[in-house]
Amino acid sequence: MAKHESKIIAQNKKANHDYFIEETFEAGMVLQGTEIKSIRAGRMNLKDSFARVSNGEVYLHNAHISEYEQGNRYNHDPVRARKLLLKKKQIDMLIGSTKQQGYSIVPLKVYIKNGYAKVLIGLAKGKKNFDKRETLKRKDAKREVERALRERQKG
Repeated sequence: MAKHESKIIAQNKKANHDYFIEETFEAGMVLQGTEIKSIRAGRMNLKDSFARVSNGEVYLHNAHISEYEQGNRYNHDPVRARKLLLKKKQIDMLIGSTKQQGYSIVPLKVYIKNGYAKVLIGLAKGKKNFDKRETLKRKDAKREVERALRERQKG
């Protein structure tokens, strides 16, 4: 793997279904030794995880990193809150935005970039049920158009 490539470890596929993602930020994570080993092995899950700002710092909650098999007594707690590393301006912007009604911070994916674990978080606004149905209709219509174009080019 080249130095500038990134390997995706975990994705939150439900995030685009449940939220309108308005802005994204790349953040580093403060991890223990056995956590980074488990992440590199691909043993991470972002389901039901979220980020929250407290005391001027951003923390990732409910992200599950499985215990490292060779970690014995030095293993970590799989669902502990992990501090995210962001610039002060970005944290201030997130604080201002999350105070507005309906905004939250959602992790979108975790990947390894230049040897470090990074998390892509998004400033998100929740979708209502009719918005979700509308998004699915648009996606289906786009798929039908692409299928028709492909068949037309073959025939």
